[in-house]
Amino acid sequence: MTQLEKAKFNDISKEMQEVAKKENIELKQLVKKIAEGKIVIPASTLHKNLDPIGIGEGLKIKINANLGSSPNKVDINEELEKLKISIKYGADTVMDLSTGGDIDKIRKIIIENSTVPIGTVPIYQAVIEKGSIEDMTESDLIRGIKKHIEDGVDFITVHSGITQDSIKLVEKRLMGAVSRGGSFLIKWMKHNNKENPLYESFDKIIFWAKRHDVTLSLGDGLRPGCLKDATDKAQLHELKILGELQKKSFKENVQSMIEGPGHLPLDQIEYNIKLQKKMCSNAPFYVLGPLVTDIAPGYDHITSAIGGTLAAFHGANFLCYVTPSEHLGLPTIEDVKEGVIASKIAAHAADIARGLKGARDWDDKMSEARANLDWKKMIELSINPEKAKQVRERCQPDDPLVCSMCGKFCSVKINKEMREKK
Repeated sequence: MTQLEKAKFNDISKEMQEVAKKENIELKQLVKKIAEGKIVIPASTLHKNLDPIGIGEGLKIKINANLGSSPNKVDINEELEKLKISIKYGADTVMDLSTGGDIDKIRKIIIENSTVPIGTVPIYQAVIEKGSIEDMTESDLIRGIKKHIEDGVDFITVHSGITQDSIKLVEKRLMGAVSRGGSFLIKWMKHNNKENPLYESFDKIIFWAKRHDVTLSLGDGLRPGCLKDATDKAQLHELKILGELQKKSFKENVQSMIEGPGHLPLDQIEYNIKLQKKMCSNAPFYVLGPLVTDIAPGYDHITSAIGGTLAAFHGANFLCYVTPSEHLGLPTIEDVKEGVIASKIAAHAADIARGLKGARDWDDKMSEARANLDWKKMIELSINPEKAKQVRERCQPDDPLVCSMCGKFCSVKINKEMREKK
């Protein structure tokens, strides 16, 4: 039985118990929301060393980090280091998007070494192994999905919401389909003059996902890749289809979440989130960013964090990180760290603004340490203690109680002295 099926019958799983404890919520409330499709627990029955998490309504905002090889660079040790760094700095899940080298081996090693849920996009490997987008078959796609599921991934992205009716809408865009999987499928559909096999064969995808309780991440193959294309007819057409597929998955007791944009102006974020929740039965919403400006290559982890904070505040549940390398190249280990930290800050800020129980405790502890000029504690509580320590040591003033910004005129020291005189 899947987590969804168990929840519908009030059959409590150990994963539900662990998630309820982590989230500090009533088990009964968690089970109810899973049974309603508002929360998912991506936990393949084949991923044995998994520390389960919940994604969805009323829970802490989760973040995902991407890693994986490319055709130009294959180094499994580096990918394992990226996995380690991602988990260390707070990634709740990791997606292996490998497109180079022995993809099967890389995926299996990452799953074996990960305590967090692992996601993949099977169409990437299907195209690479075929060697041609146009010659790929439905069987190639389904076989690839089956392979990833049987290797133990916890969730898979399937771009099943793109249909023939979408193509003419995409052709009106400035950037077209910027999703790699989405562009693959549109090229295949146009060349073969056929419907999207991931849409037509959705029943088969459900069948294989259900076998090992793999969560479906219903992919935004038509997410906008620039502000000019945001919230256009192509994006909304796909969202409507994704809502229908979510209902189908739910009926078959397969957990699912919805992927969303993309590039969005700040003023369109609230509308997008609320529309997704309405059209997709309040299923968990997984957003890439959103990036709120197009002019910041090298800093898109910041543009993403800005959009992600607002998206999460308005109801998005899951943020896909963006690194400083976005739009430029394959991220380094340092890029991965910076992307995770930026996304984690966004998620935490949203949790505070949402009034989530206990979300501000970390901040209050930091403020207490600052008020007491307890530098050791401040560094320990930092989201990146190593960096905080480096900066502190670089800027060490003569008086160890203060920092080099204000020195003897430190307002915190003055307040501390007045407080101690009372």
